[in-house]
Amino acid sequence: MAPLSVARRRGLRRLAVLLLALALAVGGIYTAVYFVQRSETLVSERCTASAGNRTGELAPDQAANAALITAVAVRRGLPARAATIAIATAMQESKLRNIGHGDQAGPDSRGLFQQRPSQGWGTEAQIMDPYYAVNAFYDALVKIPGYETLDITDAAQQVQRSAHPEAYAQHEDMGRAFASGLTGQTPEGVRCTLRSATAAGDAAAVAGELEQAYGGVDSTADGATLVVQADGPMAWSIAQWAVANAKDLSVTRVDVAGRAWQRSGGNGWQDATTADRQVRITVRQNDAGS
Repeated sequence: MAPLSVARRRGLRRLAVLLLALALAVGGIYTAVYFVQRSETLVSERCTASAGNRTGELAPDQAANAALITAVAVRRGLPARAATIAIATAMQESKLRNIGHGDQAGPDSRGLFQQRPSQGWGTEAQIMDPYYAVNAFYDALVKIPGYETLDITDAAQQVQRSAHPEAYAQHEDMGRAFASGLTGQTPEGVRCTLRSATAAGDAAAVAGELEQAYGGVDSTADGATLVVQADGPMAWSIAQWAVANAKDLSVTRVDVAGRAWQRSGGNGWQDATTADRQVRITVRQNDAGS
């Protein structure tokens, strides 16, 4: 066999180098994608709240229910104490989840507050509607004289008639931290650490949820952004409601009062340029960017 020419040997070396470079590039891309996906998987999704020396941590679905409970209190003009009592009660009764079963003590108990049709709380279908259940709880709570100054154990027990009334107290710090942030009394009190949104959001759907929770909200959907007219504690209440609901509603950014929460980038509140008396809620766009 005739030896390879110098030119051919050089050509083969160039080809080998090119193939090696291509393999390294493909391997690098694969490794980068793997680690990005892996880092997303390793994100522990959670929502935290702080108010003074009180703190609390909830899973995103629990935080969304705490936000609903608080929004209804704001809508009804109730004090933050009412939301604290309700959040702590729901945490003890259902772990702040809308569950469709009871226990041995109350086999027909249902929903966020484990309310019982047999005890006059409504039908099972009504109780399983979180909006109905929250309002039913507050209807009973406001009938208790001086509930605002009662210990959580006493106030919750007069509504729930639990076999273990002392258990409500263990959730007081968490309840107060989330109620303070979600009512807007503590700006930047609520933040959530979440994985990237995988589904496109719908600003109009966010507007519908916001209206159902608060009622009478002045908002305009513009593409992937919902602009809400609000200021003061109400603005912060709505902004932190949006953060608490960010997972299910594919919210990627919330702007209010010169501050912004971003789903990516630390998950805390950062400086931002925002219009006065507005809350801007941005959702994930679809792949086409529309």
